[in-house]
Amino acid sequence: MSRTALVTGSSSGIGRATAGLLLSRGYRVFGTSRSAREVPGVEMLRLDLTDPGSVEALAPVLGDVDVLVNNAGESQSAPFEELPGDMLRRLFETNVFGPVRLAQLALPGMRERGYGRVVMVGSMLASFPLAYRSAYGASKAAIRGFADGARHEFSPFGVWLTTVEPGAIATGISERRTTFVAPDSPHGPDFATMLAALQRNERAGIPPGRVAATILKAIEDQKPRRRYAVGSRAPLVFALRRLLPAAVLERGTHRLHDLPR
Repeated sequence: MSRTALVTGSSSGIGRATAGLLLSRGYRVFGTSRSAREVPGVEMLRLDLTDPGSVEALAPVLGDVDVLVNNAGESQSAPFEELPGDMLRRLFETNVFGPVRLAQLALPGMRERGYGRVVMVGSMLASFPLAYRSAYGASKAAIRGFADGARHEFSPFGVWLTTVEPGAIATGISERRTTFVAPDSPHGPDFATMLAALQRNERAGIPPGRVAATILKAIEDQKPRRRYAVGSRAPLVFALRRLLPAAVLERGTHRLHDLPR
């Protein structure tokens, strides 16, 4: 193996597990975090996805990578009508605009060499919307949309874009999630209920290594699928999605988070 990979958000959670797995497979691995803190065996780079200059600074490295794993992102919860504009813009800069630009910088080199893999780490919430998670779900649906369209442009060159959609993962992300709710919000009680259930489900979720193994499969499959889902009983719930009315699935999603509808 003489491939090179770049994994964003590789100092913890899914990114760290993915970087370690790729190292064990013989890849040269670059990783990123906002502080570029050390990770054994990984060549760490500083990256702030909300800063266009920081993204562009990675162009020389991205031009030579064979695999890009867009894992870094922000988790966010807020009632739709109360979403602050600056919070929403930062979310899309982190979860959509930054990752898209990284892919744009990596894809020309992959195309010229006739091999490449771009994996977008999305979320099952893109397929199963949840109250008070509209912005986060929308950002993950957006990144999947970019990957779905661009894979048709690049697959003739041996370059594949795919999305890995985790469900509930025990990564400690609950402690890092940004939240907002107005002090006098009419959504306050339901928002607090949803957030407590979300944190409970994440604590009981699958470990990051399971997601990393799915990402590796998406990288090393000869013709990667459009989407790989893992966690939260993904094979069953996606099968039910094809069979049951959307309203039934929506009620099930909300019951899972202790909401009454």
